[in-house]
Amino acid sequence: MTSESEVTEGGGSRRTPDGVAASLRARISAGELKVGAKLPTQAWLVEHYGVERTVVRQALQQLHEEGLITEGRKGAPAKIASSVPAASRPSDEEPKLTAAVLSPRVAEAFRAREVRIDAVCLTTETLNLALGEPLGAIHARRFRPDSVHVRILLPDRGINLAFPRPVHRSAADDRLVHERWLSQRNTQGLVLRDNLEALHIIEGVEVRIEFQTLPLTSPIKLYLLNGSEALFGYYDITRREQEIADTSVEIFDSLGNQSMLFQYLRSAGARDAAFVERSQQWFDGLWNTITSQMRLS
Repeated sequence: MTSESEVTEGGGSRRTPDGVAASLRARISAGELKVGAKLPTQAWLVEHYGVERTVVRQALQQLHEEGLITEGRKGAPAKIASSVPAASRPSDEEPKLTAAVLSPRVAEAFRAREVRIDAVCLTTETLNLALGEPLGAIHARRFRPDSVHVRILLPDRGINLAFPRPVHRSAADDRLVHERWLSQRNTQGLVLRDNLEALHIIEGVEVRIEFQTLPLTSPIKLYLLNGSEALFGYYDITRREQEIADTSVEIFDSLGNQSMLFQYLRSAGARDAAFVERSQQWFDGLWNTITSQMRLS
């Protein structure tokens, strides 16, 4: 297997078959190339990617073997296949822990030219970890989106959280637990914002990041990637001791990275497509109605 690009003697780079296939695969996953649509001609792809025709042919052969496109014939260009084979779905067999599935799927989402991520979560700690690989790849010039738009929904600072909260309620313990969560929410949000804004400052990528707050503690986590994929999970709640400001407090807390995520792909059939579409509608509905703008400090 070759890398996506190879360094030339002049210090530039040229696309390999793997690189062209990865670019087209990302466009299919993001819905830019829709089911049933014709692929651009080989002549167009040659000019667009600046490669030889053999490179384009090898890339198209990869996508055909993966079941992503039909076989092209003279006078009948290849088309986007009607479905993605189950074998190509990373989480088709069973759900995986958040830490195991979120990072590779976010990295794949960043291969698109226009990256869009919507998330509902308790803090952005897990998403920050998942962004490490794609942000590093962009700074290393392995791939480069034109734009990145991220929208985050987090609990409002003024609500009484369902979790984390003390098992035995008291004003002092309530304040300790709430202030610890609020500090984590704001700190992780600032890290997310700063890391993404660095893409604009250093790499010139168009970046837009927005935070809004929910008047409730969401019992679920949801990540929507490029409008083509939904990763859904439940927050599992546990009872444990936590040291906060030199005070031991028994709390009900969530297991963020240890929660399971279920993957749904718009391209994987009617059921998955309906879930992705409905999840996006649900997120947009929250964003445009009961949420409030959040300012990080």
